[in-house]
Amino acid sequence: MGKNDVSLITGEMLMKYYELNKQKKEIELEMNELKDTFQHYFNNLVGSDHKGEITISGYKLQRQIRKTEKYNEVETIKRLEDLQMNELIQVVKKPDDAKIKAALHLGLLNPEHLEGCIISTISPAITVKPITPR
Repeated sequence: MGKNDVSLITGEMLMKYYELNKQKKEIELEMNELKDTFQHYFNNLVGSDHKGEITISGYKLQRQIRKTEKYNEVETIKRLEDLQMNELIQVVKKPDDAKIKAALHLGLLNPEHLEGCIISTISPAITVKPITPR
């Protein structure tokens, strides 16, 4: 689609997009309410941390439990340091945005010093809203 293809967008298309988006939000809300009901059912049936499964009217409803584990960073680092196992600790260097902005504001750092260091990302977003007459 080129810049001169504006005529390919119609009011009908905008209206359809708006209505579909509204329906999508209503459907997501309704699905979330059903999911909550299913979660409560399984919590009462098997407990909150257990998988479950029932079959009703030819449909199978399953709840799976996914477990993820990660180390408590503060406690683990303290423990590893106590054990003198510093080689198991990552040292991550990264720019401190707040301090850089403060240094720029105070004139301790010139924008030229950081030329070529800033990465900009652009992500287009579409919104369609009805215009209400005033």
